[in-house]
Amino acid sequence: MQNNFIFGEHGTVGYFGKDVVAEHLPKLAAQYGENVLLCYGGGSVKKNGAYDDVMTVLKDTGKKVTEFSNIPSNPTLDMAYEGIALAKKIHADLILAVGAGSVMDMSKAISIGAATDLEIWDNFWIGDTPIDFDPVPLGMVVTMPATGSESNGCAVLTNTKTKIKCDKNHPESNAKFALMDPTYTFTVPKRQLLAGTFDILSHVMEAYFSEPVQDNLSDDISEAMMKEIIRDLRISIQNPMDWNARSNLMWVDFVIGSRLIKMGKLTDFQCHNMEHQLSAYNNCVHGEGLAVLHPVYYRHIYKAGAAKFAKFAKNVWGLNPSDYETEEALAAAGIEALADFIKEVGLPTTLREIGYTENDDLKTIAESCFISKGSLKILDFDDISEIYKEAL
Repeated sequence: MQNNFIFGEHGTVGYFGKDVVAEHLPKLAAQYGENVLLCYGGGSVKKNGAYDDVMTVLKDTGKKVTEFSNIPSNPTLDMAYEGIALAKKIHADLILAVGAGSVMDMSKAISIGAATDLEIWDNFWIGDTPIDFDPVPLGMVVTMPATGSESNGCAVLTNTKTKIKCDKNHPESNAKFALMDPTYTFTVPKRQLLAGTFDILSHVMEAYFSEPVQDNLSDDISEAMMKEIIRDLRISIQNPMDWNARSNLMWVDFVIGSRLIKMGKLTDFQCHNMEHQLSAYNNCVHGEGLAVLHPVYYRHIYKAGAAKFAKFAKNVWGLNPSDYETEEALAAAGIEALADFIKEVGLPTTLREIGYTENDDLKTIAESCFISKGSLKILDFDDISEIYKEAL
């Protein structure tokens, strides 16, 4: 059983496979004017070949390229303002994001802000002002799967002045196209591989552990995805250049971002909300924060959804129900299997490992969190504060 829904948001055309930039970007770029704002992060895009591939195409097609680089892993509102001003200055006809989720999110903010004189934070992130204009067209070249941002209109920004980090979904800012070449991921450092892949897993779990909990197609697909993510992360750690594992992770990220598995689900974004505020305060790595929080959070809520957590233990982790006296015991064992996996692959397991200490005001951070209404058990600020303390 699934709740009512309309599946019509996804407007991004995905191009998947080796050499897709050289094959498809020329004709895609030709659809837009000559002024291109090229957005990327640090030097990784120059190491993995994506930058050179993209620049070759843009120069060959006669584009005027302006670069906007050094986009951080937690994109900030202040930097979005810089990008918006630059996009307006050059009269950008196309914004091309080359990188991972942070670059894509920043590019979405720029594409919206460059097409309006309205202030983006108050209107389009904290506020609900409708986008009744056309954002600057946006394209993506994915170099690391993590957030699914390449196939939806969601973007996360951090307001460093108010210490609020939040996401907002605007279907109007969906990329026109996404180019996905798994070979770009071969050189991703292990730490980023772990954090990015756990973020993918987290997105699946937030759909899975939410109403409705009765048997439904979205959850069946989610179980298959979770098993694949776990398998392919293990393979990618052992062999970073394994094409099959890397391509699976890149494709599952696109599918998750398209919101297919969220159709008819309330979705539980509470763990993401809790991590967003942790990284708003100390700029920790998003996927690492999620890895720390998820087992602790699930230990707080699993009794409210024991049957679903037991199913997770059986169908995702392969635990035998007959080995456990009760459904709750099986459910708890599934959470510990997740915690063991996090430790196995080398992700952090405590807040101390990502920069927090007992001197940090975790209560204030907890009180800044948004509350997810899709959780199997709705938390309050005291609950969140307790989870932070247990995770320390």
